[in-house]
Amino acid sequence: MVSVSPSTWQSLQIFYQWVLENGDKRTGGWLLVYSPLPVGGIFLCYLIIVWLGPKLMAYREPVNIKALLIIYNFSMVCLSAYMFYEFTASSWLANYSLVCQPVDYSETPLAMRMARVCWWFYFSKVIELTDTMFFILRKKNNQLTFLHVYHHGTMIFNWWAGVKYVAGGQSFFIGLINSFVHVVMYMYYGLAALGPQMHKYLWWKRYLTSLQLLQFFIVTIHTAVNFYADCDFPDSMNMVVLSYAFSLIALFSNFYYQSYISKKTKMA
Repeated sequence: MVSVSPSTWQSLQIFYQWVLENGDKRTGGWLLVYSPLPVGGIFLCYLIIVWLGPKLMAYREPVNIKALLIIYNFSMVCLSAYMFYEFTASSWLANYSLVCQPVDYSETPLAMRMARVCWWFYFSKVIELTDTMFFILRKKNNQLTFLHVYHHGTMIFNWWAGVKYVAGGQSFFIGLINSFVHVVMYMYYGLAALGPQMHKYLWWKRYLTSLQLLQFFIVTIHTAVNFYADCDFPDSMNMVVLSYAFSLIALFSNFYYQSYISKKTKMA
């Protein structure tokens, strides 16, 4: 049995207290922000469902959730469009810079507007865990890939940290571009959920994957420029974003190759 020494336990308590007390005071009281424990619990439940769900569905018929999928996907289109507008309007009105934009920790209307849309973006990542549940209920286990689980599971932690410590500033650009991509993505899924009669209009799935990849390259360039600029934005956050973007570029590139290039080569 592994024992934790008093000094180690005390160090963990001190670190946890630092995590709690050194965040953005404006967002500390907002849902799922003050402590990492609730979002950690959500993540743990998510992993349990990913592991247990397919086993429970193994001898059951796929659940017909067509109506729910249509409502969900088009609702996500609306939420993503709202967030894209709010990121764009807030950054434009506040004269944000693409090269260097520190976080405005004041409680001015524009600063709070940006902080609120950052929270909505974070909360949307919690909502998006539902994507995985739908795959399990429909027995689409081939879509429960490492890429899918990794991307959905880690985004909630990344944006918990974003809202907890840097609700605005440079991080706005990630939310802006990802919200735009998700308008297109959930529009695709919403149309696909309408039924087979729509499939002939969905020839552009390959270009959707290309758009997803493009966003990671753009975010990488944007973050790298800021990282080397003399800017009052945490380098630690930029390092996390860069590392994460590189991992997604690698995973999505592999997905693109396996889905569109490798299959085409085998069919030739």
